[in-house]
Amino acid sequence: MYSPLPRALRKYQSTSKPMPTFSEEKRERVRESLRDTGRKLFLDQGIRKTTISELTKPAGIGTGTFYQFFDSKEALYIDILEQESEEIIPRLLQESFEAYDDPETAIEALLNQSLDEIESNPIFRQVIIDDPELSRIREQIPDEDASKKRESAMDHFLPHIKRWYNEDKVTGSDPEAIAYAIRTVVRLAHERNRIGEERYPKIKKTLIKAVAAGLTREQNSREDAYE
Repeated sequence: MYSPLPRALRKYQSTSKPMPTFSEEKRERVRESLRDTGRKLFLDQGIRKTTISELTKPAGIGTGTFYQFFDSKEALYIDILEQESEEIIPRLLQESFEAYDDPETAIEALLNQSLDEIESNPIFRQVIIDDPELSRIREQIPDEDASKKRESAMDHFLPHIKRWYNEDKVTGSDPEAIAYAIRTVVRLAHERNRIGEERYPKIKKTLIKAVAAGLTREQNSREDAYE
């Protein structure tokens, strides 16, 4: 959990009314209710306009009890994003790294599909492309937690990249560098509005092809040049 404790929770704890307790099954039901309600309200009216009471009413809990589950509305939004990612990543890998033997083709497919998902999935698009509160949302994750989340995301890709190395299909940058480069290119979606709708498709296509080729061909080309 994040710290320090939210002001609302500290105030709640200072009263004589005891904090409600839940079984693990009940906690999971409440958590899922908060996620479902949050997903709908955040998309309909944004994070700033959504109130804690709107989130807790369908779950049948008080506003103070919300902080037993999430430290803030932003923390709930982050949790929703992570849940969405966990459901989507296996499909993206199946349609890219697991579908193509050629690393360059696989990386190009993954980058195209990842950016398409961000641009079309409302919950991703709102925070990555449209929502001006992205910086405030990011501030809810301490640096140490953010680093762990990045490493966790990379864990999905690294086994495939390491296999390419073991099979001598890639001899360029180390596996971790390739994984982080892929993650960095996916962030291109955040610049979509700044780039402009007319330029964005061409820039996306050009960058994806260049990165996919560069990550898998660069070292081989250098070795050939020295022979």
